[in-house]
Amino acid sequence: MRAAAFGQAHGQRAAACLSSRVVLALVLLLASAAPALAATRAWLDRSRTAMGQPVVLNIESDQDIGQPDLAPLQRDFEVVDTSSSRRMEMVNGRVSRSTLLAITLQPRRTGELSVPALDIQGQRTPILGLRVTEAPAAQPGNANAYIETVVDDLTPYVQQTVGVTLRLYYAVPLVSGQLDIDPPQGTSLQRVGDDVQSTREVNGRRYSVVERRFLLVPDRSGNLTLPAARFSGRGAGGGGLFDSMLGMGQRSDLSAVGQEQTLHVQAQPADAPQPWLPLADLRLRYASTPRQLKAGQASSFAVEATARGATRAQLPELPTPRVDGAQVFAEPPQFAESFDGPTPVVKVTRQYSLVPNGAGRLALPGLKMDWWDVKADRARTASLPDLQLEVAAGSGSFADATLPQPAAASVPTGVQDSGRRDSSVVTATAPASGLRDPRLWMLAACGFALLWLLTLGWIFLRARRAPTRAVARVAPGPAPAPEARARFGLPDLRRALDTGTLDEVGQVLVGMAPPPAPDLDAVAARLADPAQRRALDSLRRARWAGGDGTQARNALREAFAGGPRWISPRAGNADPDPLPPLYPQR
Repeated sequence: MRAAAFGQAHGQRAAACLSSRVVLALVLLLASAAPALAATRAWLDRSRTAMGQPVVLNIESDQDIGQPDLAPLQRDFEVVDTSSSRRMEMVNGRVSRSTLLAITLQPRRTGELSVPALDIQGQRTPILGLRVTEAPAAQPGNANAYIETVVDDLTPYVQQTVGVTLRLYYAVPLVSGQLDIDPPQGTSLQRVGDDVQSTREVNGRRYSVVERRFLLVPDRSGNLTLPAARFSGRGAGGGGLFDSMLGMGQRSDLSAVGQEQTLHVQAQPADAPQPWLPLADLRLRYASTPRQLKAGQASSFAVEATARGATRAQLPELPTPRVDGAQVFAEPPQFAESFDGPTPVVKVTRQYSLVPNGAGRLALPGLKMDWWDVKADRARTASLPDLQLEVAAGSGSFADATLPQPAAASVPTGVQDSGRRDSSVVTATAPASGLRDPRLWMLAACGFALLWLLTLGWIFLRARRAPTRAVARVAPGPAPAPEARARFGLPDLRRALDTGTLDEVGQVLVGMAPPPAPDLDAVAARLADPAQRRALDSLRRARWAGGDGTQARNALREAFAGGPRWISPRAGNADPDPLPPLYPQR
């Protein structure tokens, strides 16, 4: 009995220990999985709508969304439709997957509504605001067609981009028609995008809707009258369903006139930053940051700017940062334009190449852009945080190059570093060298000095023997080994000039020489065309002496359009051939 009781107690302790271990393992598993929680965001396709006009709630996550509970939406909205799609992207060698859920909502009432938060895989979406206005009433005298005009901002500033949307509602099938609006004096009115067609129910009647968008830019301050839009066309009807399908029904003339809109254009404020950039919003972010920096080698980073209330032509070019101790080359910017309701949105992305001049700590200043907030009526500055980067030692001539370091601030006695860092500073570290003993540094310096002297002696002997080798006769031999042939061709050079960095262009030129040259100096010595040698000099100046990278690329494209022209191996041989040619020349 005592043995049985002891065994039972021992079994209970073992079970309790096992259960505690299982609980601990689950806690550790959940803690390790916490950083991998799904990144979920939600937004509306427009921030303002009218009764009878649906809006789309978009929810995007990097994990499977599934079917969330849509009951919280039923209070102020009717769920018309739901659809989902999946997308996969590859950026900098990393594959990212995302799922997009689109929920079409029909507002139940007017006013300032709120789209409530939804539970998506344990995460809550943000609460989104939506302004719902009354549906436009049919124009008196002709209920079969009417025009609605929506202006993005009725109190804009001078040279501010204003979105104007025309919506043509028609209740009968159209055979033909034309929708026009005249530009006001002292402004520029430009149509953008394609017409968007949809169907809506207004006051119990089904309408087809054509939506057309314009951009209005006022050139002077004061009251501005936007003329009424006009529509004229012909509609089909009166002959029944089959007659309308066959085009045999009675046709009637349709016409509609919208309403004038009065805009109060404000003058440019006296304290506004220059250049003048009136926007609804401007945001900057790093699309990518430099990684694994080495002296003399290029590393890329990208900056993205998103501006609301501007077009591609109005947004100034993203500047190229000036970095002490490095060269920065900018690629042409990439633009993407869209609309948030009637408000234009432009996104510009620009990629840069950063080439450090030496090893050490490098400070990359963040870009800054001044703009005027048209909603808050005040000046603002969009800025990126400064990046503190660690640069590792390079190879070749960059093996011993170092960057000048700023003087370290003295720390008072008894005061220790708290270890806090500014969250806006991103630091990239390089492997430590490991040479901490001063005697090791002295031995390494002596070794480098000895190697430097040996290199100078080798260069001197090679220079003295060069004329002898130039006039020496080379007997015919077997075909060169595969490793002695050129590693790159003209297509590789063109590809590097279009998409590669200046370092990659130099590597391709080195590999195009038969056999491959040790460096660009040897390539220049083998080129027979002076124009190609000058283009190569511009490449070296752009890489190491602060030259213009764009001009260097253009010079290389022009000079090497037909490929490099090498000096013949027999050039410079002044000795006559002791043997007559096998086939006499005529």
